[in-house]
Amino acid sequence: MAAAPNDLANWWMPFTDNRYFKANPRLLVAAQDMHYTSADGRRILDGTAGLWCVNAGHGREPIVRAIQQQAATLDFAPTFQMGHPLAFQLAARVAGLMPEGLDRVFFTNSGSESVDTALKIALAYWRAKGQGQRTRLIGRERGYHGVGFGGISVGGIVTNRRAFGPGLPGTDHLPHTHDLARNAFSKGQPAHGADLADRLEAIIALHGADTIAAVIVEPLAGSTGVLVPPLGYLERLRAITSAHGILLIFDEVISGFGRLGAATAAERFGVTPDIICLAKGLTNAAVPMGAVAAARHVHDAIVNAPGDAPGIELFHGYTYSAHALACAAGIAAIDLYASDALFERARALEGHWEAALHALKGLPHVIDIRNFGLVAGIELAPRAGAPGARAMDLFRAMFDAGLLIRVTGDIIALSPPLIITADQIDQLVTQLAAGLRQLA
Repeated sequence: MAAAPNDLANWWMPFTDNRYFKANPRLLVAAQDMHYTSADGRRILDGTAGLWCVNAGHGREPIVRAIQQQAATLDFAPTFQMGHPLAFQLAARVAGLMPEGLDRVFFTNSGSESVDTALKIALAYWRAKGQGQRTRLIGRERGYHGVGFGGISVGGIVTNRRAFGPGLPGTDHLPHTHDLARNAFSKGQPAHGADLADRLEAIIALHGADTIAAVIVEPLAGSTGVLVPPLGYLERLRAITSAHGILLIFDEVISGFGRLGAATAAERFGVTPDIICLAKGLTNAAVPMGAVAAARHVHDAIVNAPGDAPGIELFHGYTYSAHALACAAGIAAIDLYASDALFERARALEGHWEAALHALKGLPHVIDIRNFGLVAGIELAPRAGAPGARAMDLFRAMFDAGLLIRVTGDIIALSPPLIITADQIDQLVTQLAAGLRQLA
């Protein structure tokens, strides 16, 4: 039997309370610049850049035009033993935005695929180097690295792991960096917590450096509720991994492409890893795409491994790696970031963003506010016996009031498109303040 035109039953929605949603649907039907349009015709101010991904704003004409023209010219081309010009052009453009030396780019279709690709590259690297015993992968508590089995194994959000078995063997985790007692209401990088990186030394002592392939962290953790790295933390992590010959992977699926006022968090924090995972802002979310930028020495060890017969060097890839439409969208998005100076714009708005968000201190239930770049996390005291319920009530109320926010547990996460104006920041904070008061 064919479904009715407006039947909601068939789509099993991701990361959603399906039963509640289908009884109380929130449908978006259009988007332009800073706003969505709901099915009932209301304008919704986008405080989250979709899902951390629409960095240049919605419906940007240069990206739309590039996708349309590419679809009419070359809709799909296989990239196994073949190629198309846009893939090489986009790879060069991405490499140009990365820290020096991270200029070998492997394309994926999502952040989850980028993480699994980076982990496989790390394992392949050590095998090519004759150290195939280096198979251990170290993540971090509260880390989010997508939903592939590799990503949830090194990830540290228990709800993303609980139902799916033990995951990859040989993983371990650093402690998270959230220290509410010492760092509450920090503006920018918190003062306390660099020493938490030293816990890696204990993990190395336990397992042996010669068993560890890579450490993977989000330089700024987003999906767990905006955890900003303490001053000196990333530098210490880089020093320890370098001292023990361990690869360092930055998951920059959220922090890449201007979110922190620079092309990458690695650039902003001045710490260069061996591999960077990318997605989201790469195409401004107009077409799904991800990428992994690897250091030259990592790429060359695999591609030029001695003793291997000529042929495929890395048995890995996806049907839609470097999809032609995604490449067209990526080139147009990078052009737009440059022509509109959006990375610089985000950096210039930081002060106004910080002051506006921290003005919420003292409102009902607000126990912490943290920010960096154009990202903020507002932590609420959980409702007794119902963790997460208070923030979810606020999410629903804000949508009804014309503001899209994101919540994770009892934390409000904000990450607007980089085209947001100072007036729109003030509007966002005013609406949020009203919602918090009503929630009380």
